[in-house]
Amino acid sequence: MRTQVAIAGAGPAGLLLSHLLSLRGIDSVVLESRDRAYVEKRQRAGMLEQGTVDVLRGSGVGERLDREGLTHHGLELRFGGAGHRIPLSELTGGRTVTVYAQTEIVKDLIAARPAAGGDVRFEAEVLSVDPSAPSVTYRQDGRVQTLECDVIAGCDGFHGVCRAAVPGATVFEREYPFAWLGILADVPPSTDELIYAYSERGFALYSLRSPKISRLYLQVDPSDDVAAWPDERIWAELRARFATRDGWELRDGPVLEKAITPMRSFVTEPMRHDRLFLAGDAAHIVPPTGAKGLNLAISDVTVLAAALGAWYDSGSTELLDAYSATCLRRVWRAEHFSYWMTTLLHKDPRQDAFGHRLQLSHLEYVAASKAAAATLAENYVGAAPKL
Repeated sequence: MRTQVAIAGAGPAGLLLSHLLSLRGIDSVVLESRDRAYVEKRQRAGMLEQGTVDVLRGSGVGERLDREGLTHHGLELRFGGAGHRIPLSELTGGRTVTVYAQTEIVKDLIAARPAAGGDVRFEAEVLSVDPSAPSVTYRQDGRVQTLECDVIAGCDGFHGVCRAAVPGATVFEREYPFAWLGILADVPPSTDELIYAYSERGFALYSLRSPKISRLYLQVDPSDDVAAWPDERIWAELRARFATRDGWELRDGPVLEKAITPMRSFVTEPMRHDRLFLAGDAAHIVPPTGAKGLNLAISDVTVLAAALGAWYDSGSTELLDAYSATCLRRVWRAEHFSYWMTTLLHKDPRQDAFGHRLQLSHLEYVAASKAAAATLAENYVGAAPKL
């Protein structure tokens, strides 16, 4: 069994890569350990940079995104009992961000693959990869099989097998002394734009999922058990952290899902070994405060698809040879921004009164300074990957 590009993982990175390659006439096979229903239900980030939206539209999978996505021109920093709007579009030459759940992107891409003759194999567990004589060994329906290929794309996430196949890699990592308790609630949003709130009680984020569904987050201790957070406690804590002097009201409703997620920064270098190329969470993790994880994955595979297209078209390895360095420049920019947003907005449990006052001073500066707000906006909206 043989293909041109073997792709481990049917998350948005692997599926979009397969789709972009098909537009260039390059065959691929996507191998995913989970079943289709599980993949289409995984709840993940849903904040898309302008460049990510442009890639999805430009590759022909943006119809439902354009119909159902929520476009945002700004966000709010809330602290000291008051909100301070950061006008993203005004500060970035008209660029926007769009709320559209990763779950929906995955559904769109899965639906697009059969129509283009794509080969996505669910419940196909990748066991090992060989970057030098490129092949992937996987198990499906109880049978161990080998898929030979020209190139392997490791899009199998942080816990996948591909990263371990890069010998001598250098790992950079930081864990944070807090986690996020995230909920999906059956209640229309109480805001038109995202709210990032800082208080002495800790961080809170009001995100949006649709006109009828809200996504909210609370900073909690990484050791907390989700069972210790009944719905009533969650809503009470959210009200306390979002409280304003002008009496802003938070609507509550049934909690559909809740989970606690630890926060870390992680980068492995290089992102390539021989014929194996890592993309997305297989190569890097960012704390979610900066909304960069999904966007970095889309950027990685956009770069990789262009590099593979050039190689198959002309035999040139220039873009493939530059792949790791090209991606890592953007990865480290996003890592820094995510770290900055995280430390700016979260309460460190080791923090004293002096540290708290420094954070408030920094937030006041960002809210008052056009230059500081523009820096936040430029990083939040992001650079544009090119098809």
